[in-house]
Amino acid sequence: MATLFDQTTINGMTMRNRLVRSATWEGMCEADGRPTAKLADWYGDLARGGVGLIITGYSFVRPEGKQLPGKMGIHTDDFAKEMQALTQAVHDQQGKICVQLVHAGGQTDTATAHRQPLAPSAVQVEQFPELPQEMSKKDIADIVGAFAEAARRAQAFGFDALQLHGAHGYLINQFLSPLTNRRTDAYGGTLDKRCRFLHEVYQAVRQAVGDDFPVLIKLNGADFVEGGLSMDDAVYAATMLDNEGIDAIEVSGGTSASGDKTPVRLKIEKPEQEAYNLALAKQIKKAVNCPVLVVGGYRSYEVAAKSVKEEGLDYISMARPFIREPHLAQRWRQGDLSPAKCISCNGCFQPGLKEGGIYCVIEAKERKKKR
Repeated sequence: MATLFDQTTINGMTMRNRLVRSATWEGMCEADGRPTAKLADWYGDLARGGVGLIITGYSFVRPEGKQLPGKMGIHTDDFAKEMQALTQAVHDQQGKICVQLVHAGGQTDTATAHRQPLAPSAVQVEQFPELPQEMSKKDIADIVGAFAEAARRAQAFGFDALQLHGAHGYLINQFLSPLTNRRTDAYGGTLDKRCRFLHEVYQAVRQAVGDDFPVLIKLNGADFVEGGLSMDDAVYAATMLDNEGIDAIEVSGGTSASGDKTPVRLKIEKPEQEAYNLALAKQIKKAVNCPVLVVGGYRSYEVAAKSVKEEGLDYISMARPFIREPHLAQRWRQGDLSPAKCISCNGCFQPGLKEGGIYCVIEAKERKKKR
């Protein structure tokens, strides 16, 4: 029977347990996307805390695909020294690290992208800060190539795996969603055509890194917006990827326009509010053969363990709990099975904007009181 602390392997990458630090934004990079020593230390501490796999904050593959300040970039070989220091910091603690590749598409703005944002279609929807420019065939080919080059760099920089960000309203998800993809050419219309961009990105990335390097994807099981990606559409996309050789699928849900069903929901205060993407993940798990990760509101050891042992999911991903408690995995493994201390207030992201790095503001206040 599977447990949270089984040692497992994904395409040659061996992990010490089934707990994954899901990608988030840390705000700890230079203005150009260069990672800092502060970020390397942050990941090193996570690895020291015993988590099975660290997925980095979302890293842009081209400068116009950047969304937030302090976001990591993997668009240039110039960052080799800092990237290798980052991966080494994790490996020094016997950890594994996977870089997440993203293009924000229409979910950025002109001030950040330094041009009109690119998207599958020139549509104004709630999740887009402004009207984007519809991508040309050349734009599509160039960005597919940028994902492949980013994958090549990930391998050269010492990452153990890479993950495509196909969720939360970013560019891959924008192509999948009929709300944001109104194209009438080979990249839009039918579900098969809406999957074409994802197919081309995956194939280009796989060719760049070879068959023996783990390639994962974060995929919405549903967008939770009217006219957006449905669960049936997500199962189709997941099945396509599984048939093409994807190594694992992390299931999430929602976009910034999903109301109370966004990817980072507030006030997860009791077990029945946890695991809010579990039903979506179970549907995808039924349809694929590859391992499936599930993210979304996990706080209790018992809920996480049950999702693995009884519900059949392969890995449990968390982000905010590891911001407050980077050593949460170690604590649980050592027998303290009390829930994560995270109260899902999302206050951790404010210092990322104001101070150059996220941290738990509640934990900081408590430490200050004890002085």
